[in-house]
Amino acid sequence: MSEQFHDDPLKVAEDWMREGRPLAVATVVETWGSAPRPVGSHLVIDSESNFEGSVSGGCVEGAVIADALEVIETGEPKMLEFGVADETAWRVGLSCGGRIRVYVERVG
Repeated sequence: MSEQFHDDPLKVAEDWMREGRPLAVATVVETWGSAPRPVGSHLVIDSESNFEGSVSGGCVEGAVIADALEVIETGEPKMLEFGVADETAWRVGLSCGGRIRVYVERVG
């Protein structure tokens, strides 16, 4: 089955759920200051680390994907926060001066 490009990560989630893929959806729920993506932005991740959409950029998304894999496995949702005051944010590269909060939940 060939992959199709979709502009809407939630449509991708729907397609992947139909295929029986275990997956999680990450959603930007709050931003402060300068943030790469607005509230409501989505990133869909399956259990094989495939993903569509965006909640930030660069290493922040890598960290979100890693947490999403744990959420898929455990079923326990997580609230993640990245910001310049957080040592983790510097490690994952959010140095734009803002903060974001991302909610990750398993779906399907």
